[in-house]
Amino acid sequence: MDITTIIGIIAGFAALIGGFLWEGGQAGGLLQGAAALIVFGGTAAAVVISFPWKRLKTLPEALKLAFGSRPLHARELIEDLAGLSSTARRSGMLALEKNAENHEDPFMREGLGLIVDGGDPPLIRQILELEIDKKQEKFDGYAKIFESAGGYAPTMGIIGTVMGLIRVLGSLTEPANLGSSIAVAFIATLYGVASANLIFLPIASKIRARGEEEVQVMEMMLEGLLSVQNAENPNLLRKKLSTYLEDDDEIRTDGAEPR
Repeated sequence: MDITTIIGIIAGFAALIGGFLWEGGQAGGLLQGAAALIVFGGTAAAVVISFPWKRLKTLPEALKLAFGSRPLHARELIEDLAGLSSTARRSGMLALEKNAENHEDPFMREGLGLIVDGGDPPLIRQILELEIDKKQEKFDGYAKIFESAGGYAPTMGIIGTVMGLIRVLGSLTEPANLGSSIAVAFIATLYGVASANLIFLPIASKIRARGEEEVQVMEMMLEGLLSVQNAENPNLLRKKLSTYLEDDDEIRTDGAEPR
């Protein structure tokens, strides 16, 4: 599990509640069941209306992407590709057939299968780029669900506040209760704005960031696979693919682990 996502959400709400209490507010005043029902129920309903079921059923996978830990092992993949290039130089492309069948990464398996089958480099690039585009579209679809929720939640909060004020204006015969009633009405706006900016929109951003990381690794594998097909020198392949790594993840061109 990616602890940073959880820590960020907890820290955000702790800051809001802590500031409220610091100014003399009462914690119980932030708990309003009716406001929560209007904001979160209305937001959920709006999201369900906005997307087909085929998209909505990907929510568990989207949440797993945002909260889970998915190591990409880019350095290990570079070493795999360097080894494959060495095998291709020494024994020919057909020697990669076993790797094409057994490699744990599905994108690598597909690329190696195309190489073993003797596909032309431009065609292989086109096919694998389409796979990358498909993956990118999937991540964008995940993020758009939470972005839409982040857009609806503040609006639902305003609707809840207006409904509360309507109730308050209908009770003007009890002026002593106006202050507390108006404060309760504005809780809905607080729920909507806070949930949008501390839950929905940050989760969408996290999904996009994770998606960009995975797509970058896939692009690295694409260049590496084409280098394998060209039987490039393994050290040169390592050097070329290391440009896809973060600065602190650089590898040495002799294949040794970084210091």
